[in-house]
Amino acid sequence: MQYKHILVALELSEESNVLIERAVFLANQLNSRISFIHIDGTHGEIYPDLVDIKENPDFRPLNEHIMEQLRAFDTNTDFPISRFIVGTGDLSEKLHEVINESSIDLLICGHHQDFWSRIISYSQHLINKSPVDILVVPIES
Repeated sequence: MQYKHILVALELSEESNVLIERAVFLANQLNSRISFIHIDGTHGEIYPDLVDIKENPDFRPLNEHIMEQLRAFDTNTDFPISRFIVGTGDLSEKLHEVINESSIDLLICGHHQDFWSRIISYSQHLINKSPVDILVVPIES
């Protein structure tokens, strides 16, 4: 299958760099585009809209410290990022809108291999709701 647009689900952690590296590798091999998404689910759905911070760099849907961390992923990536979607709520609930709007055909996410992730797997929610192929990258804890 030829993936044309890859979406990378990022957390605010260094482990997200592993996902970005996978996406860049695949995009270079397949001549694909890459977009990022970060949905902050820590406080529920405070702000229901999704914001493309590449298109609207002055808009701050999350606090400034988080926005700085997210911008660092973009600036430190040696590959052009098409879109960087930011919002609040549940990522699995927001995926359909982003995937359809941006013609995404591959989602890359991480899965922590620790005790808690064996009990409650957030990746499982994405797998159950994603309308596109998913590459789940194991993240050792």
